[in-house]
Amino acid sequence: MSHTPQIKISATYMRGGTSKGVFFRLQDLPASAQVPGAARDALLLRVIGSPDPYGKQIDGMGGATSSTSKTVILAKSSKPEHDVDYLFGQVSIDKPFVDWSGNCGNLSAAVGSFAIASGLVDAARVPENGVATVRIWQANIGKTIIAHVPVTHGEVQETGDFELDGVTFPAAEVKLEFLDPAAEEEGGGGAMFPTGNLVDELDVPGIGTLKVTMINAGIPTIFVDAQAIGYTGTELQDAINGDPAALARFETIRAHGALRMGLIAHLDEAAKRQHTPKVAFVAKPASYVSSSGKQVAAGEIDLLVRAMSMGKLHHAMMGTAAVAIGTAAAIPGTLVNLAAGGGEKTSVRFGHPSGTLMVGAEAALVDGAWSVTKAIMSRSARVLMEGVVRIPGDAF
Repeated sequence: MSHTPQIKISATYMRGGTSKGVFFRLQDLPASAQVPGAARDALLLRVIGSPDPYGKQIDGMGGATSSTSKTVILAKSSKPEHDVDYLFGQVSIDKPFVDWSGNCGNLSAAVGSFAIASGLVDAARVPENGVATVRIWQANIGKTIIAHVPVTHGEVQETGDFELDGVTFPAAEVKLEFLDPAAEEEGGGGAMFPTGNLVDELDVPGIGTLKVTMINAGIPTIFVDAQAIGYTGTELQDAINGDPAALARFETIRAHGALRMGLIAHLDEAAKRQHTPKVAFVAKPASYVSSSGKQVAAGEIDLLVRAMSMGKLHHAMMGTAAVAIGTAAAIPGTLVNLAAGGGEKTSVRFGHPSGTLMVGAEAALVDGAWSVTKAIMSRSARVLMEGVVRIPGDAF
């Protein structure tokens, strides 16, 4: 019986923030996958183990959650004043497609480390000891990210005492700056608020009319008040992910919000765009016990946020959604800002299912329109495994 041998592709499996993904250098991919298209998508699907009707991704590198079904392709940057081009692919678990519509803020924390270790950053820009500044071009959304990566004895430092809720073990801190995070090529012709409003009324069949803040910053996000949809903002994953009716309601909100934001032209297109927009619900501070059993006191946080990712409640918080949270919190009158107590803010600490996270943003009203110069947060990253991945040679 004839068979097709497996092929080997150089790859690195990395954790970045509260996500994991398979990282590739563009030059290491087979020629047909070095350009966008069906071959590249098929290759990444097979690497991750999708589509999997069992929802487990047993025959691939994926971990059967939105946080662990991710791929990254990096190359020396083609953009002036940048070191590396970063392309992110969110791989669907049970459907045969890769969503290229947005960034992954968590894996952004690993991009600088991988780029340095893989020789994609000019050696002259990496200190023997200190902090390397890696200038990243985020190709999905056309934005710049600055990663500040600790370096010891000429190599990326991965271990340290920085703790990140949602990640079990401490590691070295990587500071990230998301410059001008409003998503220009997404809906609204480049506007941070695609409808021109800080708060809109969104008609959602079967649910009613909801007050929402729809923002393009970090990643297109729809914010809704928790109480308006029957929640407190202290929910953990099981409270929502085990409720099919709740998941369907969130998807309906997401689809109608995507249409209102101009991200899709017809409602049925939402199913093919799972990665964006995100839906998150916010509430005023309240005490709760996180998923790890850690007590989070109301006095420690400015607000509560829970976010949906790829159809499920996220176990912590997506990095790009954190950018959206920080940006919206800095602008008086948004639902996020009001949940945090209103007024002018340059940073907020919010509670999520795994604990807390602080994010900052610099916002200004210019000629009657809001703009944000950058959002700032800290993450950590670590190489989990490096070498080669294997896939059947006829998989792409």
